[in-house]
Amino acid sequence: MASGVIEKTKNTSNVVLNGNRRIQLMKDNLFRGKRQISLERALLYTESYQQTEGESVIIRRAKAVAHILENVKISIREGELLVGNRTVRPRSGILSPEMDPYWIMKEIDTIDSRPQDQFEFTEKDKNIYRDVLYPYWQNRSMKDFIKQQITPDIQKALDDEIFKLNQTDKGQGHIIMDFPAILEHGVQYYIDLLKKKVSIQPNNEFFQAGLIIFEAMRSHFLRYCDLAKNMAICTNSNARQKELETIAEMCQKLSTERPDTFYEALQLLWVASIVGQYESNASSLSLGRMDQYLYPFYQKSLKYGVNADFLYEILGDFYVKTNDVVLLRSESSAKCFAGFPTGYTVVLGGVDEFGRSSVNELSNLMLDLYHEILLPQPNLSVRMNELIPRKFLLKTCETIRLGTGIPQLFNDEVCIPAFLSKGVSLKDARDYATVGCVEISIPGKTYGLHDIALFNLLRIMELSMYDLKNKVDLTYDELVSEIEASITRYVKLVVKGSDIVDLGHRHYAPTPFLSVLIADCLENECDVTEGGARYNFSGVQGIGEANLSDSLFVIKKLVFENHEMTFSELVAVMAANYEGKYAALQQHVIQDFDKYGNDNDEIDEIAMKIFHHYAMELDRYSNIRGGKFIPGAYTVSAHIPLGEAVGATPDGRKAHEQLADGGLSPMVGRDRLGPTAVLKSVSKLDNFLTVNGSLLNLKFQPNTLKGIGGLNKFADFLMAYTKLKIQHVQFNVQSKQTLLDAQKNPEKYTGLLVRVAGYSAFFVDLNKQIQDDIIARVEHEL
Repeated sequence: MASGVIEKTKNTSNVVLNGNRRIQLMKDNLFRGKRQISLERALLYTESYQQTEGESVIIRRAKAVAHILENVKISIREGELLVGNRTVRPRSGILSPEMDPYWIMKEIDTIDSRPQDQFEFTEKDKNIYRDVLYPYWQNRSMKDFIKQQITPDIQKALDDEIFKLNQTDKGQGHIIMDFPAILEHGVQYYIDLLKKKVSIQPNNEFFQAGLIIFEAMRSHFLRYCDLAKNMAICTNSNARQKELETIAEMCQKLSTERPDTFYEALQLLWVASIVGQYESNASSLSLGRMDQYLYPFYQKSLKYGVNADFLYEILGDFYVKTNDVVLLRSESSAKCFAGFPTGYTVVLGGVDEFGRSSVNELSNLMLDLYHEILLPQPNLSVRMNELIPRKFLLKTCETIRLGTGIPQLFNDEVCIPAFLSKGVSLKDARDYATVGCVEISIPGKTYGLHDIALFNLLRIMELSMYDLKNKVDLTYDELVSEIEASITRYVKLVVKGSDIVDLGHRHYAPTPFLSVLIADCLENECDVTEGGARYNFSGVQGIGEANLSDSLFVIKKLVFENHEMTFSELVAVMAANYEGKYAALQQHVIQDFDKYGNDNDEIDEIAMKIFHHYAMELDRYSNIRGGKFIPGAYTVSAHIPLGEAVGATPDGRKAHEQLADGGLSPMVGRDRLGPTAVLKSVSKLDNFLTVNGSLLNLKFQPNTLKGIGGLNKFADFLMAYTKLKIQHVQFNVQSKQTLLDAQKNPEKYTGLLVRVAGYSAFFVDLNKQIQDDIIARVEHEL
């Protein structure tokens, strides 16, 4: 078993704690070949659609998923104990032309040579895409529907880059299925339940669609059963023969019975996840609180004499397999989200339904195991609270010290009350988990459209300034009022646009399999896209708080209090992009005016009030599923493209430069008074409002966490974060020298993981702008 204690090294890819040969073999095999485009899902999906013309969308979708499960090529890879893969070839990119066929067609000849996330695309497959897939899906995709529904006022806001609508080119992810339920009941339970419901309501197509996929899931298990039996006959290894025979027996059992052991539970969990991937091909079909719902199976296996090392090994198998699912993105998206942030997010710890600490033996084991895996997935999170056991807190610190950016932290003292404020029951709120990068959700009960739009607050400030540049006798309060009025106006449009995307998923991408595993859909007799889930949110991220507060503080002091220049002169400086005679002014506003992140009440209050206004405006609206719009404050890596949309700003930022990273982080390089000052600034922002999630990046010098003394100081810092009621924080623990050397000599650092923004990725896979951003972040010490 892993000890869980390890000193930081330069390159974490070289760290192996106990050298488990099977886990190392699987890691090696996963990354041995070059990534390829696989057309298999797209062809099978299209083949089914061609056979179901005239039927309803939800039935066609179900039959397409069933067709995939019954015909996709399957394999059991060398050394695997858990079976189930989206593609035979590891880490293949799969297409969803039913969502958006256009970007692939546009980039078909460059996807193997683009700067980030290259995939081999064979000439044969390119011709199939051009001749078969693209002609069928052109003018009948979800993208076409959404584009047709966008009204001129929304389009103008999109063209002006006030906000960006997401989820327009892929199936809906950012959700957690009710894994505890399917582990409790098994596949056959749902087949029997849906058959009964169909017999009572034969015209309910949601029940019919769910039944189609669950029956296909049962058949999928039996396909692996047959494959394992055949492989067992052919192998020359007695040990592998026994493993394959066990796999065959397990798949046979899981096709009709519920799991009893930890091994069986992990197998069913993984196949359920893969079925969800075949249905949606989406990011962030996250895994929820694995240490909670798997713990009874873990205890039972130990009780009946299963070797603890074997349980560690199959969990390691599961961890590695989460890295087999990679996302295929457009070149512009890959530029900012390189490294395949798949969103297999797992939450550890927290409290139980009675408010007691729920940290258990499996929570500790899952952190220990990560010390050996050291891969981007699963994206582990730890829930912090004042009850967290010190031993588990120190283990969390040890894991952060590895420098991979995993785990990230979420604060029960903020997240639970935030959900209560939106009508979530206390029991459900205490069960929250994370999806995607930093979005918070109620597992198995929420369809949250958590990443539906990005709302650029700094761009609104910029346009407001230009609108007012010639106003005589303008006051600071009038400027703020104009910004708030513009926020109000554009929130109405982003809500309208988000509902159009929501409607697109309803009409083109219902998810009956996923919906059966979301609470209340069966009772409400409809898919999540129709409003079947218990909780229905739509999350819109407010972006640019740090730059906005810094800019308004400069305006307030420079123009209205110190009278160093007029407002119109400042706008002229911005239009000139601080060039020529204005270069000295740029340094003046950067160096001589305090900035957000340094515990300045006046600046922090600006950020608080602007975000509060945005959050309250968003709260006025309900979505088409009857739920509320909720605000978030995170950019993931979009602070770079969002910055490209904004001209020069009064905080000293030049035109098209990045915004502050993360969402609630200070502008890069401006947090000068240490990490505690950063926490105190963020704590003033009313973090209970960011019900959709927020993101704070901090970077520490590795020596800060050295030894037991360093770990204890860092643990105390984390408890301060908890007490200050900040929702989220994540860390990079890498030296600037290491990152610069990795940038210069990437071949030496192929396994170097870093925290980007809500996810971790291999440093050498990242765009240089993002690499530079991570390098430039202030290295704090305690």
